[in-house]
Amino acid sequence: MMVVNQESLSQFCRSEGWLGAPPRFFFHSTVTSTHDVLRDLAERDVPEGAVVVAESQTAGRGRLGRRWVAPPGSALLLSVLFRPPEPFLTYAPRLLMLCGLALQEAVTATTGILPALKWPNDLIVEHGEEWRKLAGILAEIGVVAGAAPFLMVGVGLNVAIPAEQLAQVSPVATSLLVELGCPVDRAALLEAFLQRLEGGYERLRAGWNPLPEWRAALAWMGREVVVKAPTGDVCGVATDVLDDGALVLQTGEGVAHFPVGDVSLRR
Repeated sequence: MMVVNQESLSQFCRSEGWLGAPPRFFFHSTVTSTHDVLRDLAERDVPEGAVVVAESQTAGRGRLGRRWVAPPGSALLLSVLFRPPEPFLTYAPRLLMLCGLALQEAVTATTGILPALKWPNDLIVEHGEEWRKLAGILAEIGVVAGAAPFLMVGVGLNVAIPAEQLAQVSPVATSLLVELGCPVDRAALLEAFLQRLEGGYERLRAGWNPLPEWRAALAWMGREVVVKAPTGDVCGVATDVLDDGALVLQTGEGVAHFPVGDVSLRR
């Protein structure tokens, strides 16, 4: 497949900060998935703030068991390692909220586009009643015997996928190239994301709760949606999100909470 030329991220190096800075930065041209590489590093006690970046994945994963597809060199594909303090179950959902906000802010600062967050953490671009998916975020927890759990957060951001290739990625996919009509510097996007993620994580450890900002950034609050949950599809009005990130839905049978799932507008 033909891909818009993108400069390799192999020489990427942060000018300041600690998250994703040497020796915490790991670049690979091709991996099964950045999560696989990061998990191996984490189990060998690599420090918090390690970042794995790849140009291509042969078995990239999305949420709910989906496959993440992106032509080589066309996306920002990375995973970040966190070793949050206790209580882990309080910090983990807040870290996911922070990652979504940091990615949203990085895209806006770099391109001028203001994407919305689609619960739980997809980045979408809305065009009236239509929407297209720009990025996805996947979290996985890892445990090593005798050690505290760690959290891996993976990001897939469609940067340079031409319009004619989007259907091969997803029926609802878009890219920054398509939205802007011109190429975007992936290194600038990566730097902007890591800067905001690092600053937000330090605020988080100092007591900041990103829930109000995350809630405000979510698309479709107050609208009729369909939640694809493990037990089946549920229709209702999205009314709120809880401290742990669960979606609150007002259905015909009452109020329901969804800790996991996928949401779309009801047609």
